[in-house]
Amino acid sequence: MSDLRNVRLEKAKSLQDLGKSPYAIRFEPSHHAASLQANHVDLANGEERSETVSVAGRVMSRRVMGKLAFFTLADETGTIQLYLEKRSLEKNSAENEPLGAFKQLTEFVDAGDWIGVQGTLKRTDRGELSVKVQQWEMLSKSLQPLPDKWHGLTDVEKRYRQRYLDLIVNPQSRETFRRRANLVSSIRRFLDDREFLEIETPVLQSEAGGAEARPFITHHNTLDLPLYLRIATELHLKRLVVGGFERVYELGRIFRNEGVSTRHNPEFTSVEIYQAFADYNDMMNLTEELISSTCLHTCGSTTITYQGIEIDLTPPWRRATMHELVKEFTGLDFINSFSNRSEAELAMQEAGMEVPAKADTVGRLLNEAFEQSVETALIQPTFVIDYPIEISPLARKHRSKKGMVERFELFVAGREMANAFSELIDPIDQRERLESQQARRDAGDLEANSVDEDFLNALEVGMPPTGGLGIGIDRLVMLLTDSPSIRDVIAFPVLRPESRPLSS
Repeated sequence: MSDLRNVRLEKAKSLQDLGKSPYAIRFEPSHHAASLQANHVDLANGEERSETVSVAGRVMSRRVMGKLAFFTLADETGTIQLYLEKRSLEKNSAENEPLGAFKQLTEFVDAGDWIGVQGTLKRTDRGELSVKVQQWEMLSKSLQPLPDKWHGLTDVEKRYRQRYLDLIVNPQSRETFRRRANLVSSIRRFLDDREFLEIETPVLQSEAGGAEARPFITHHNTLDLPLYLRIATELHLKRLVVGGFERVYELGRIFRNEGVSTRHNPEFTSVEIYQAFADYNDMMNLTEELISSTCLHTCGSTTITYQGIEIDLTPPWRRATMHELVKEFTGLDFINSFSNRSEAELAMQEAGMEVPAKADTVGRLLNEAFEQSVETALIQPTFVIDYPIEISPLARKHRSKKGMVERFELFVAGREMANAFSELIDPIDQRERLESQQARRDAGDLEANSVDEDFLNALEVGMPPTGGLGIGIDRLVMLLTDSPSIRDVIAFPVLRPESRPLSS
């Protein structure tokens, strides 16, 4: 590697000796590769056009055959061939040039270099649209070779660590992040068109609340104040509803000091949406409309294929209670069959399920049964509704089902995609639940909520009936780009540092 780098450094020096900087200040392309390919599809084999164009990009491959050479140039939109003819290039070289333009191109330009060229259009006898180069300019000399063009960048870990290489050699990766950007724009347009306001909330917070998750802790030096990176935007967005905004949302980064897997990254993106005078039924309707319209905009259809399985996101979607689904998949009836936790625990063990110690109530056991036996089987979009109150400290008590709250989660392809409530607006009930969470936290549950006195004070000022919704952007992008891992859709995922040898 160092030998190749030294050779390229020598080429850069040779360009400098010729009075040509290996690192240009600017270049102005007239076209992109894709527009040239589209606009000149009628050019017949062997024919040329006198139109002068300029393009810029990275040289991906090169073939030199005597007095002819062919380079493949890639820009953001695609590739186009460069047709390098010695006679044509030398005719346009300056008279005092010690080396002709053709020799400079073939000797000093390597795969990986950024160049800009100007020329006319020609379709070769083999049908390849090409820019017949008349002038060229080195834009940036690459000192490192690209991955092998035949095998690409197949090392998955290296793709994540050196995303720039992944984007260069894997067009599908570029398409994934292009689609992600379009998806995010589509969500914002959808909400803006329905008069939701996006208002930013703090990333640094004195109390980490709004979800059951372990936070990252930092410190403000000037204020001598411990702070948390937010684990949700929920509590501040609700304060905005208290203040009189009827429809608000925020699409942004969330931080949770938790494990890493194909579904989890410590830093991820979500959108949280709050609508006054609505409940969780309204949020289900909103979720169906938002995701299906985003899918249509991003993929061109509401029917997609994910990891070989066809998924239909056309509304309406199935709605079933957590209790109904657990009974359907396991035969266990948590509502009617168990009078206490011990009976539920024994039934779960007989069904082959694990019973963690923290599942200390029947409601928590119901949730465990769901997560172990049902969740991964929900392939088509399914709203799982009516959750146990113990695991939903911010959701309103169900209007007709004791021990339950008005909450749903959306599952698609065996993964949670969205979480929503009829929001709890009773400040007395909310205080009791947060204090219960605080007790769990004090006992060692680092994911439990703490008491946020300012939020409770806001509720006492008065919050209208409200529906709230959170959607994980990264998992939605995974679904709509057929990506198996969350690291495939986050440009720069959190990774363990590569091991380095100890210094002597």
